[in-house]
Amino acid sequence: MQFINVKDYFRQLNWFVVAITLLVFCGLIKLGLWQSSRALEKEQRLARIAQYQTQQAIELQQLLALSKSEKQLNDLPVRLTGNFEPDKVFLLDNQTNQGRLGYRVLQILHTDQGAVLVNLGWVEGFIDRNQLPSVTPLVGLHQVRGNIRIPEQGVILAEQDYSSVRWPFRIQQIELVKISQLIAEKLLPFVIYLDTNETIGYEKNWRPIVMPPEKHRAYAFQWFSLATAWLVLILSASVWFYNNNKNEGSICRRS
Repeated sequence: MQFINVKDYFRQLNWFVVAITLLVFCGLIKLGLWQSSRALEKEQRLARIAQYQTQQAIELQQLLALSKSEKQLNDLPVRLTGNFEPDKVFLLDNQTNQGRLGYRVLQILHTDQGAVLVNLGWVEGFIDRNQLPSVTPLVGLHQVRGNIRIPEQGVILAEQDYSSVRWPFRIQQIELVKISQLIAEKLLPFVIYLDTNETIGYEKNWRPIVMPPEKHRAYAFQWFSLATAWLVLILSASVWFYNNNKNEGSICRRS
């Protein structure tokens, strides 16, 4: 068994390799911590949703009077009454349902408290991207029940073009500020997802939590394992090179 001379070992270290090793290690640890925090967020949200399910839906007017954060508003059950805008229908792209590709249909509901975007449900799309599904807009006064959803901005490959609009208008993600500018009317800062018991609209297949906390924790474990494996691999390689160089130096001195 060979012992390492610590001073000699550190003297022979390639500090560029050390810096790269630490950067990769810290990056993997950061990814693991991020997945762990996402798991905690999902657990808290599931607990909040379970609590909301025991509560009665509140009126939109009451909801707007509450001083709640976006996180507290998210998933809150709400009742609202208003007139649907039939001339402007939005189709949210890349929405899957049991392996089928489609769209979520969104319409503007005009209420006494302001205009709000309502998610009416899912419709199947076509293989031909130039062909949009046929949807029948809702018209007139409706009283609906749903849940608040704060739109999350995802990664899109190309910027949405709002300069040339044909209705129904296909969108890549829900951008309330840009949609407000498009329709020349400010929208409330959330979307209403119709309750699954509502008879109007289309197939209501949404889930508030797509990836459960357990999956985030599994990913976190993978990142932490990779970080550990990376560190062990580099340290083992470093010790091997140190001992190899030491043995070669001893042979050269004897010869």
